[in-house]
Amino acid sequence: MGYRVAVVGATGNVGREMLNILAERQFPTDEVVALASRRSLGTEVSYGDTTLKCKDLDTFDFTDWDMALFAVGSEATKKYAPSAAKAGCVVIDNSSLYRYDPDIPLIVPEVNPEAIHGYAKKNIIANPNCSTAQMVVALKPLHDRATIKRVVVSTYQSVSGAGKEGIDELWDQTKSIYNPTDDKPPRKFTKQIAFNVIPHIDVFMEDGSTKEEWKMVAETKKIVDPKIKVTATCVRVPVFVGHSEAVNIEFEDHLDEDEARDILREAPGIMVIDKREDGGYVSPVECVGDFATFISRIRQDSTIDNGLNLWCVSDNLRKGAALNAVQIAELLGREVLKKG
Repeated sequence: MGYRVAVVGATGNVGREMLNILAERQFPTDEVVALASRRSLGTEVSYGDTTLKCKDLDTFDFTDWDMALFAVGSEATKKYAPSAAKAGCVVIDNSSLYRYDPDIPLIVPEVNPEAIHGYAKKNIIANPNCSTAQMVVALKPLHDRATIKRVVVSTYQSVSGAGKEGIDELWDQTKSIYNPTDDKPPRKFTKQIAFNVIPHIDVFMEDGSTKEEWKMVAETKKIVDPKIKVTATCVRVPVFVGHSEAVNIEFEDHLDEDEARDILREAPGIMVIDKREDGGYVSPVECVGDFATFISRIRQDSTIDNGLNLWCVSDNLRKGAALNAVQIAELLGREVLKKG
């Protein structure tokens, strides 16, 4: 006996990846439906060896469906998620709409699986921001051992985090650089993204930080520990898929780099590739299509007491979005619904 699962936003990058991962991980389903806006009605999407035709989200009845994985923006989520939840379908939402609601659990299954039981208050579970998800997978086992005081993180985020428009803009601009008659000015991004980096993701806030940076702070506190101090600088880079992060961590207690390496090797969801030689680390190109969060460049920070540096890389469409949502669905099934 399996689950009836709806994937909302099935024609987008994350929605398609959700369908791929449900099939890859052999999630126990009796029925899967692909939902999208009316303009995508009938569009075909892949689910394992089968093809699904998208149905109209606007007229869909969520009654008797077990779970809905939402991969649409906050406005569409605000319109459709409450009605799905009210119909008894558990919503697992990838947008930022519900992440900071105290009555809605924000979950990374390797980090705070116990939070799953809080879903019943509103029948909704939030998926964290892509840059936060991969970082907290690395932080949690280290925090359990030596208690993290402060994190300083700089991100190198791929254009797929901005959706298909971001991917298209990098592709088109890169080609146009070599063709002087083919000018491709910025549309999705605020400046040229080809052969450039942009220290600006999401909107600016009053204190000078961007919303993306604020998300990393607020979500790390909610998922791991509210006492951890976090400061972030988020940067868009000309990479198609895969977010990278340079993370500096200050602990309450001393943690030797060798012990940290051993802890991370044993931690769920992490793959340590850390050789002090040419190529002995992971770059974003190498992580594409993989489920793991890769950790490299683990080393002591001698400028502070109890400090470590590390490099963290993950496929943002997977662990940063679709994979984490499917893992939440697996956790929900295993701990609560118990059908599969």
